[in-house]
Amino acid sequence: MRLTKLGHACVRLEKDGAALVIDPGVWSGDDALDGASAVLVTHEHRDHVAPDALRAAMNANPGLQLWTNASVAGQFADLGGRVHAVGHGDTFTAAGFDVHVYGRDHAQIHPDIPIVPNTGFAVDGEVFHPGDSFTVPGEPVPTLLLPIAAPWLKMAEVIDYTREVSPQRAYAIHDALLNANGLGLIGQLMTLVAEPAGTAYSRLEPGTTVDV
Repeated sequence: MRLTKLGHACVRLEKDGAALVIDPGVWSGDDALDGASAVLVTHEHRDHVAPDALRAAMNANPGLQLWTNASVAGQFADLGGRVHAVGHGDTFTAAGFDVHVYGRDHAQIHPDIPIVPNTGFAVDGEVFHPGDSFTVPGEPVPTLLLPIAAPWLKMAEVIDYTREVSPQRAYAIHDALLNANGLGLIGQLMTLVAEPAGTAYSRLEPGTTVDV
């Protein structure tokens, strides 16, 4: 399949003429949903889903369907059967992609901040998007979409999570909070610790496409 990194935590996956988009949030770019056949949303935070933009895209394209957890699905209940609520352990096919669902909760930011549901998606046994979590899927992960900067995250956890999942390659996501200095520092640290463990780490600039 072909993977395109969009803004922040959003990626587009393409194969056989179909496109699946994961987590089109407010920092993902105005064209994140252009041409999409299916959308997966990990959780309700606005950096992962922009409700007005997603609703506009679904109204403009009657074939566009959404898979997400019950909390997000409830916001789009009026769209009927085009919206699918899924949870940990579920499997489904979206736009020709086989998807397995892993995880239940967003990583804790602080005890005073409520934890929202979070749904990780493994696509075609190749790419895993954990959303905002340290969920380890119950299957090998050749390609991990790796959050690198967030209020719920510190560098030691990024390293330990990468080692626990043990992917062949890790592409940075959840990176819109960082400037060039932060991106460079994290890149240096991840190269130092990931490559000896057998994981190739890299960050794709938004708009960059690779084959996986």
